[in-house]
Amino acid sequence: MSFSHGAHHGRRVFQMVLASAGLLLLYRILVRLRPALLCRTLWWSSPGAALDWGKSVPGCFTQQVPVWCCVDEMQAACSSVTFDLADTDTVDRAAEEILKYYGHVDVLINNAGISYRGNILDTNLSVQRDVMETNYFGPIALTQALLPSMVQRRSGHIVVISSVQGKMAIPYRSAYAASKHATQAYFDCLRAEIERYGIPVTVISPGYIRTSLSLNAVTGDGSNVGRDPLDVARAVLRAVRQRSKDVVLAGPLPSLALYLRTLWPALFFKLMSSRARKEQKPKEE
Repeated sequence: MSFSHGAHHGRRVFQMVLASAGLLLLYRILVRLRPALLCRTLWWSSPGAALDWGKSVPGCFTQQVPVWCCVDEMQAACSSVTFDLADTDTVDRAAEEILKYYGHVDVLINNAGISYRGNILDTNLSVQRDVMETNYFGPIALTQALLPSMVQRRSGHIVVISSVQGKMAIPYRSAYAASKHATQAYFDCLRAEIERYGIPVTVISPGYIRTSLSLNAVTGDGSNVGRDPLDVARAVLRAVRQRSKDVVLAGPLPSLALYLRTLWPALFFKLMSSRARKEQKPKEE
């Protein structure tokens, strides 16, 4: 994890960058505008999707507030403390250090960082566990470690980057879809339980994002498919500012599939079975 602070034009900018062993991405951002602006940011970066679209978010946030410091310059001044969110035993200690250094977290944005594609018959249970540890237990462990501080202050905002596959299941993505379904359910429950403390919970469910993680896992060449990472970054900013509860960022076909899953499930299941047969046929040949 990296920490930095600096002053520019009478404003203080704090930035903390958390490297999570290449697995997850976290952002902590204060976007309230005050006469003396205090902007605090916490994120973690990783190879793959988290790093690819994560690069867009800090710039997107700084475009919205009068901060004249360059993110690269702030990162250059950072020191670091590293921990792995897939290893939940380390999360409490890391959260304690975060709170000791910064005092509190204003906005926590969880973004799980691994994907998986494979036939259930050929997938070991250990793989299912690994995906769940990273995509589900990692974010909830960090959230639960930082939550008491938010509740005590009756202030904060929790955001989780889920997926449209947290709302519908797609063949050959069982581990990933299951982890995102679990994530959706957990944060829906959390939203209801902590609303009385004035702490909003936002679940953002993108379709495919133009990153090396999501697109290469699906197409093998993600150069021309998926949402622009900057679009997702802007959606995160809007969600924080508007205190949104549930945001879906999907194209026409995934959006139609979501409606079919709810309104015409029999047709949805038939289409998924057809898709599974088409994807399996080349492997059998």
